[in-house]
Amino acid sequence: MKYNLFIGRYQSPHLGHMYIFNTFLDAGKPVLIAIRDIVPDANNPLGAQDVKELWEKVYENNPLVKIMIIPDIESVNYGRGVGYNVNEIKVESNIANISATEIRNQIIEGKIEWKKFVDDKIHRLLEEKILIGLK
Repeated sequence: MKYNLFIGRYQSPHLGHMYIFNTFLDAGKPVLIAIRDIVPDANNPLGAQDVKELWEKVYENNPLVKIMIIPDIESVNYGRGVGYNVNEIKVESNIANISATEIRNQIIEGKIEWKKFVDDKIHRLLEEKILIGLK
């Protein structure tokens, strides 16, 4: 089975990411979510294992989704036709404008508007992980 690879930090997982993944999943195409193993900082407070746990909760029991942590990367490269495509997925502006930074800021500020941009299965868990990361 061939997978459709998505590489990111996912600081935090949100409905914009899911919109793209679900486009493939709804067509019966498997998705591989590859989480870059970055060193957490103020702009990226979630560790790769935290992000993996969040995605596993969102896509629990979905056999078309694999989630893995990969080393941080500098670039994605290929030398010639190697049997796979490199595609940019275009989305509507309401999806493209979802901001993980804004979600994190709203969680830190105690606001609740962020919840409309995040799968409800991970609201509590995401909030805990963001707030614990501040300590």
